[in-house]
Amino acid sequence: MKNGRTLMELAEELYRQNKAKKDYLIDTPALHMFHEDGKFQLGLGGQSKTPVPANLFDVNPLAHRQIGTSLGIPAKFYDKLQAEHADLLLTNVNSLFEREPARRMIRTMDGTARAFLSDKYRRIDNFEIAETVLPVIADMPDARVESCEVTDERMYIKVVNPRLQVDVVPGDTVQSGIIITNSEVGLGSFKVQPLIYRLVCSNGMVVNDAAMRKYHVGRINTAGENYELYTDETLRADDHAFLLKARDTVRAAVDEAKFRRVVNMMREAKQIPLPVQDVPQLVELTAKEFKLSQDEGKGVLSHLIQGGDLSLYGLSNAITRHSQDVESYDRATELESIGFDVLTMPKATLKKISAEVA
Repeated sequence: MKNGRTLMELAEELYRQNKAKKDYLIDTPALHMFHEDGKFQLGLGGQSKTPVPANLFDVNPLAHRQIGTSLGIPAKFYDKLQAEHADLLLTNVNSLFEREPARRMIRTMDGTARAFLSDKYRRIDNFEIAETVLPVIADMPDARVESCEVTDERMYIKVVNPRLQVDVVPGDTVQSGIIITNSEVGLGSFKVQPLIYRLVCSNGMVVNDAAMRKYHVGRINTAGENYELYTDETLRADDHAFLLKARDTVRAAVDEAKFRRVVNMMREAKQIPLPVQDVPQLVELTAKEFKLSQDEGKGVLSHLIQGGDLSLYGLSNAITRHSQDVESYDRATELESIGFDVLTMPKATLKKISAEVA
């Protein structure tokens, strides 16, 4: 499992971010994109080339992508204009802001527009989630936060419960846990999912088929004259009810029946041999099937060979082990999830991959 921040560092950063972020609700004709000194900026409430200085924000890659999607500009075309023809991008974006008016939520922090979202977007923020679930985790006997992080895209809290553990095979011990994830910028729902922690190499595997989710969609938001968005009393009441449910879900998430069901899947996968006539090709085909990059495929192959377990279980573990090597915490967690997908891939998929191995 990839290391992130300490729990104290996570708490400090969430507190800082909670003070630093501001949200705005604004009609697109009141928006204007600029390009100066090699960077794009978004002016909120300005007139053509004279935006309100206090409401001028840099635009991060995710907000760029969301602006393009909302305006119907194909990603490749948007990226080309952004990289090579800034003037044309400004013309396209600003014209569409004016000609196709829509109300949008702009999420900002530290002088940057970090998300460009629908006015129906439901704000379920990381600070509130952490404030709710961390006391619950602290009350769990022997439970520990094994890894946590907050990135530009998501917050992650990965918890292990050593009281619930079993051997897949003698000497290969796994423990039960949970992963809590949330995105403030429109990249998915708040989720609580089971997690399997493998002691022999500190691997984490995210169990994809048993999650509690809360989607960031709700009633249409409203804002004041300065476009800044606040939470009204009704939403606060709704949020309180949701957070109570989230707290109860975390308490119930370490479920022995679910844990043993996944362990049984691991044991079954241990008994499924891989075609060994061309292991590099096998990994290459698996990487293609599960959308791993070429470099990721090479890393998985290295760990598979080092582990010496040429079973479906061994292949899954090679993927989750490689997750510790990648730079991005977001991608590392995706690989932990892909490890479960490989472990539980349909027999037809494994048969297809095996048949293609020379």
